Amino acid sequence: MEQQNNQPEQGTGKRGQSRSYKHVDIQRERPKLSKEEGEAPKRRRRTSKKKHQAPQVMAAKKDPKAKLKVIPLGGLDAIGKNMTAFECNGDMVLDDAGLMFPDDDHPGVDLILPDYTYVLENADKLRGIVITHGHEDHTGSLPYLLKDLDRQVPIYGTKLTLGLIEGKFAEHRIKNAKLIEIKPGQRIQMGCITCDFFAVNHSIPGAVGIFFQTPAGTVLHTGDFKLDQTPIDGVTTDFGALARFGKMGVDLMMSDSTNATVPTFTPSEATVGVTLRKIIAQAKGRVIIASFASHIHRLQQICDAAVAEGRKVVVTGRSMVQNTDIARKLGYLNVSDADIIDAYDLKGIPPEKVVVMCTGSQGEPLSALARIAAGEHKTIEIDPGDTVIISATPVPGNEKAVTRVINLLSKVGADVFDKSRAQVHVSGHAGQEELKLVLSIVKPKCFMPVHGEATHLRAHAKLAAATGVNEDNIFILENGDTLELSAKGVRRGEPVESGIVFVDGLSVGDTSQDVLNERSAMVEQGIASVACAISSKTGKITGDVAVQMRGISGGDDEYLLEDAASAVRHGLEKALSKGGKKRDLEKACRQSLQSVLWDRIKQRPLVIVNLLDI
Repeated sequence: MEQQNNQPEQGTGKRGQSRSYKHVDIQRERPKLSKEEGEAPKRRRRTSKKKHQAPQVMAAKKDPKAKLKVIPLGGLDAIGKNMTAFECNGDMVLDDAGLMFPDDDHPGVDLILPDYTYVLENADKLRGIVITHGHEDHTGSLPYLLKDLDRQVPIYGTKLTLGLIEGKFAEHRIKNAKLIEIKPGQRIQMGCITCDFFAVNHSIPGAVGIFFQTPAGTVLHTGDFKLDQTPIDGVTTDFGALARFGKMGVDLMMSDSTNATVPTFTPSEATVGVTLRKIIAQAKGRVIIASFASHIHRLQQICDAAVAEGRKVVVTGRSMVQNTDIARKLGYLNVSDADIIDAYDLKGIPPEKVVVMCTGSQGEPLSALARIAAGEHKTIEIDPGDTVIISATPVPGNEKAVTRVINLLSKVGADVFDKSRAQVHVSGHAGQEELKLVLSIVKPKCFMPVHGEATHLRAHAKLAAATGVNEDNIFILENGDTLELSAKGVRRGEPVESGIVFVDGLSVGDTSQDVLNERSAMVEQGIASVACAISSKTGKITGDVAVQMRGISGGDDEYLLEDAASAVRHGLEKALSKGGKKRDLEKACRQSLQSVLWDRIKQRPLVIVNLLDI
């Protein structure tokens, strides 16, 4: 239920039961974004006669015996899988539950989740889950977490954030989740932990930061943010809230480090719209634009530019179709039904009258753009003279995949624009000057950089020191490390179990590093198999030793196969003469085959041994 007049709402758990939760109704209308460029969005009229005022943030009563544990379970070793637990006096709140996508080091893996074993082990303490915004790296592991939890836990987020989460839950067939809408300026009480939400500007609407108040101390978590003063939806980062929290006293500040290595300020999102408009206006054929499906501000600017140039907007790609539909129904994406069409309705529309919004900005093999580039898309073909815009920056590890798609498009004759050629993308994260500005406003006693790789965290730590934070009070942690806040200050605590969980098809957590190593070995060195029968009566080899090779140079050479079979037979007979057990026999076969292959072709493939007892 929406909170009225900023009255606190009780969370669920031992310290209070919530009776006021609901599901997000994505049919509900919201104020639509303005069509006119530069026009400020209209304000929704309030039914209440009371004048809205910023909530007065009252400091929580301190308990000299209380301790607050800050437990990052993800987000401190990579760009993604953000998850942090806050635990105090038997109450726990989980901040974000994200994932990250695999790279070349994870063959066959679909998704990578943070290991949330600690949350499951302490589920009786969990009073709620707060989500800062709707990006996958902050919401993606929620379906898996909820399936493993043995109880319902309220999930708090803004309207769009919950709309995207509900769409994700529908895919996983999760029903009856407690989704509770919050708004910037609102306060939620969960046990002894109070959460004050404040608006931040990011690359998706509805992003918030959170100010945690506990009997042990206060923590300010910025969430992902930038300081865009000309945002598409008119929502800027709430400097007033940051100043109020700073005046109250922030014992620990946790801040987004993604762009901590980037000097100066991050450009405004509005600059991308100007560039897109120019490119679309000059394009002769169809225009195809790949972007993150959750980048609603970018999608709005693409739609505005397309409509202004008399083109229809076509949406393709599963997540792009789903997110566009949700954002339109919730009023965050303004494009009329007459200007947006399905990819299957393209027949008869001239290419120069079309702008295609699609997935694939990271070069994903099964994405819409990759299929278009390979000529495998069901409804959209690329022709010479068409314009393709990749409106995103490759996530570290995806550069090769993106380059591969660009080369395929170029071979066909498409005119490809990416960030290196035109300002078709700006980041949604604060640069160094913005980070220093926020640090200067908040003036935290202690600082902990989050959301980044080791390079980003250390760069952000230096910025904090430059703005006056004592270096002894700057903590660079790894996932599973903990901080403890108390009346004595902030110090490191005992680490907890952490790590990563691989999602491989329907398997969650069953894929180990050993399995990935075997897959890598198969890809790099190939695979060989040995099969033979051993008589249980005589203890000798019966029949021939069969050797097969796949993906091995010279693996089809008859002489090599004969030599390999002979070497395996000799090694196996030697092991049998010593009375070796089955494990010893398999090892002898494996070593014999690998030895001869190394001598002959300098390769050590993965070897599978199948011994039959007869």
